Amino acid sequence: MRSFQYTSGPGKHPLLKRIEEGEGLHLDFKYEISDAPKIARSLSAFANTDGGSLLVGVKDNGVIKGVVSEEEFYMVEMAARRYCQPEVEFKTREWNIEGKKIFEVIIPKGKEIPYRAPDKKGDFKAFVRVADENILACGVQMKVWKKQNSDLTISFSGRPEEHNLLDLLKGNHSISLQQIREKTMLSQFRAENLISDFIVLGLAQITNTSEECCFKGTDPEINT
Repeated sequence: MRSFQYTSGPGKHPLLKRIEEGEGLHLDFKYEISDAPKIARSLSAFANTDGGSLLVGVKDNGVIKGVVSEEEFYMVEMAARRYCQPEVEFKTREWNIEGKKIFEVIIPKGKEIPYRAPDKKGDFKAFVRVADENILACGVQMKVWKKQNSDLTISFSGRPEEHNLLDLLKGNHSISLQQIREKTMLSQFRAENLISDFIVLGLAQITNTSEECCFKGTDPEINT
């Protein structure tokens, strides 16, 4: 872990450009850090998705207040080491804007996905980043990760239920698991298992929203 110091010079500060764009898939603002388990959810969500940064000392509306205490760093470290399973790796950078220090926590996409953190009840769950929110990973996503981390051979066997599901996914821009079950009459376990197989094979993808996981087909051809 390294720490960098950057002092603003002439022209617009590079960090201000990022702040003006607002929170999103790769950026989260934190006015202060006082809840390590809550921060662990953000760290794990970034690690489970595509990586990102926390800017500590910035309010949700983009107003820069600056870091109040050096304890902020130790809270982040506690969140990453104690409240993330496995531990989430991160780097830090310090920015100085008009005498106000901003603490940036940089989280790369993880190599040991899925990472888990405590939910509001204290149970360790996997989170993903969707827009500017951290949401629970759905059952299909959990199965995808498990299959990607295993030595299982996933293949398209050409059974009618597989063809029916694939046609359904290709015929919709995005469709929920409940809609899939209603149209195919598959059990939840079977639907999740088949969809996760298709995602691993590159035949489908998850389109997460803050409300639910949806799915759609992709273009690759298959040998049947």
